[in-house]
Amino acid sequence: MIFNAIGIIIGAMILIGGIYYLIKEKEDGESKKIYSIVSAAGAVIVIGMVLKILIAG
Repeated sequence: MIFNAIGIIIGAMILIGGIYYLIKEKEDGESKKIYSIVSAAGAVIVIGMVLKILIAG
């Protein structure tokens, strides 16, 4: 259970950081692509950990 909570926190931090820099660097096309991928990875981590908690229930 602690592992899942830590995973959610880390995933949320990655997601928020990716979104922050995506907005900050919105003029640069290459940065926009990189930070979109980082944001998506953070979202996948958060969703995966939430599903793991729900399934293990």
